Amino acid sequence: MEIRRDFYLDKLIKRKHNGLIKIITGIRRCGKSYLLFNLYYNYLLQNGVDKDCIIRIALDSPEWEDMLNIQMLNEYIKSKIVPEKINYVFLDEVQFVDGFAKLLNGLNRYSNLDIYVTGSNSKFLSTDILTEFRGRGDEVRVYPLNYAEFVSAFEGSKEEAWKNYYTYGGLPQILARKKDELKAKYLRDLFSKVYLADIVERNSLRGDVVMDTLVNILASSVGSLTNPSKLANTFASKGIKVSDKTIGAYIDYLQDAFLVNKAERYDIKGRKHIGANLKYYFTDLGLRNARLNFRQQEPTHIMENIVYNELLIRGYNVDVGVVEVFDRNKEGKRVRKQLEVDFVVNQSSQRYYIQVAYDMTSEEKQTQEFNSLRNIPDSFKKVVIVNGSKKPWRNDEGFVIMGMKYFLLNANSLEY
Repeated sequence: MEIRRDFYLDKLIKRKHNGLIKIITGIRRCGKSYLLFNLYYNYLLQNGVDKDCIIRIALDSPEWEDMLNIQMLNEYIKSKIVPEKINYVFLDEVQFVDGFAKLLNGLNRYSNLDIYVTGSNSKFLSTDILTEFRGRGDEVRVYPLNYAEFVSAFEGSKEEAWKNYYTYGGLPQILARKKDELKAKYLRDLFSKVYLADIVERNSLRGDVVMDTLVNILASSVGSLTNPSKLANTFASKGIKVSDKTIGAYIDYLQDAFLVNKAERYDIKGRKHIGANLKYYFTDLGLRNARLNFRQQEPTHIMENIVYNELLIRGYNVDVGVVEVFDRNKEGKRVRKQLEVDFVVNQSSQRYYIQVAYDMTSEEKQTQEFNSLRNIPDSFKKVVIVNGSKKPWRNDEGFVIMGMKYFLLNANSLEY
């Protein structure tokens, strides 16, 4: 089964021969290798590139173990270069090679080499490494399948596709498993035997129960405001003493592995970020659900996580919005309140304010969702995403309301 990933394929095509090292990043098993070694490889062949001019090395495979030595890898690549032609170098999981930045900088000096690498650890895109690349790196971030990609490859009805997507997520191998128990087992095993095992080994955390507990807490609190200090208190309530500094470092490890992303709070009226509390979302919802044994399926939080990921895929910067207002309490005293906007979404000069609501049938729920938007003191577009497939429409206040599936299946949905 071939899953078309034209969105990412187009990104590679546009970067071809740009003189930079194309760095394809993302969580393990999200399809980076398939994109490079299959889709892009076939594209090059179909467009006249001789296969002898494409050097492909999978550095996480036992058959290429000798190539983990930088000198041997360097010599091997040089021995395969076809003179007087453009050669394409594909290195999969390049972070396994010690000193790879030096290797890549050296290879990039050859005018007839076009270099592409994949990596599953953001540490190799850290400030130090980017400094070593001296501006020669060009990142393409790959995510698990979004809903539009998933439904295009799913064998079954759209309703079945949606149920599978919000339960088991978008890792491509999920589509190859037809029974629910096989999907669940795949995700559980992947989380513990691949993702957490990588993090534990990379950061020397053997015998440490903190990471295991932290993952469970973050999975349980998707869409909730928190910070390392609050999390340390949660650990204390479980009888585990750990500092907020340690928790902050462990969250960084999860982000380095692309397992979770954070959304910072943004004061809309004050036009500044508030560092106190953050929200954390899982890069793949199926992994989050598997970690909780598919319990805690709160529809609004699941929708929020899916919308957040879709916005990142579309290239937006995403924050959690805060609007400060003044109200009267029961005694008539003027009090300060903070209203939340689920997402403040920015891209260049564009901005959108987005609320995500599973149920908007009651007047009380509508008031709750609309109040935050009513108190925003600018004219950028305000959007409410609700459960279902409804096409966009504007209410009397100018707010755009659209169904979740419409939002996900139409790449330009926010432009309505």
